[in-house]
Amino acid sequence: MDGSDAIVVARQDAPAASAWRATLSACCASLVGIGLARFAYTPLLPAIIEVGWFSSEAAAYLGAANLAGYLAGALLARPLAAAFPGAALLRGMMLLAVVAFFACALPISLAWFFAWRLLSGVAGGALMVLAATTVLPHVPARRRGIASGAIFAGVGIGIAASGTLVPLLLRHGLVATWCGLGAVCLLLTAVGWSGWPMGGSAPAPRDLAHGPAPTTRRAKLRALYAVYGLNATGLVPHMLFLVDFVARGLGQGLDAGAQYWVLFGLGAMVGPVLSGHLADRTGFGPALRLALLVQGVAVLLPALGDSTALLAISSVVVGAFTPGVVPLVLGRVHEILPHDSQAQKAAWSRATTAFALMQAAGAYGLTFVFDLSGGDYLLLFRLGAAALLLALAIDLAAAVAGQSRGAA
Repeated sequence: MDGSDAIVVARQDAPAASAWRATLSACCASLVGIGLARFAYTPLLPAIIEVGWFSSEAAAYLGAANLAGYLAGALLARPLAAAFPGAALLRGMMLLAVVAFFACALPISLAWFFAWRLLSGVAGGALMVLAATTVLPHVPARRRGIASGAIFAGVGIGIAASGTLVPLLLRHGLVATWCGLGAVCLLLTAVGWSGWPMGGSAPAPRDLAHGPAPTTRRAKLRALYAVYGLNATGLVPHMLFLVDFVARGLGQGLDAGAQYWVLFGLGAMVGPVLSGHLADRTGFGPALRLALLVQGVAVLLPALGDSTALLAISSVVVGAFTPGVVPLVLGRVHEILPHDSQAQKAAWSRATTAFALMQAAGAYGLTFVFDLSGGDYLLLFRLGAAALLLALAIDLAAAVAGQSRGAA
């Protein structure tokens, strides 16, 4: 191979290398903004109450602050993206999450803590909407499934870290734990700092000539928002009640409950990559339908028996799809709206908002049902499975309706 051939190969490899470098930056963003900023609070909650920083009621209220901020961040992402350069905004949101961790090491007042938990959620919501949609247009179409899976693997890593890293840090005290998490997030921000695509927007031109007609696109997107929202509701029984079900419902104790949460976290680490790889082979639509079916069965398993095998399978599978469904829905948005990065960002923002709203509504609604039913855990799992199967029915109906209109 002569010198000119080497130059050609180098030029061909450079875009691929930069795309994977950008993917790493987006993975760091999801790990900081969602994986740690949201999920690390759960194992911190007992310690916050135990050392007397806040009462149990106030601590739960502070947990809700992050969810409220997440919803606000998802809604504000597009206006912020219009006002600031993409790479600068993404770096700024990651830094905001870092600062929030260090600020929470100082329990100055309830208002102070609430404000920083809220801002942490804003950063997470904005990063969820913007990070992947900034990077994926720079990734070859045939590799977008695995790339989006790698991006959202950060969420799964954060779930796993919430059950491992936080208990280790808590041995050194609560202040040290908040600062340690802030230091980890600062390191991740540094790793991802220079990998963002400059300009942030897709290199592809706006072209809606190829793809479904506008009416069909709107119908498919509305169905997708409903599907994603119902998927969020279907995950609530495991995310909120799995450990308590094992510990108190089955009488096996907190240690046993924690073991199933570790399995949940292990599934979450690999779920996005596996679902993205599946989507690259089958397409995002079929992969999403298969995911809804498998999730529905997995959520129902605890209601079918209390065997260790059933509970373990359920924990791993639902854990895998908690972040694993995200790249499938985002990829479906790209399929419905090809070659239009601005419309993709808008649709993904709405989908993220629908997920946040339905997750919050599902959490409150299932908690109410749990109290009303006298602590019937099995009913919660049945309702979660029903929500996922309803989501599957809606998606299938939308696909059939699109085919009847002659849509692609």
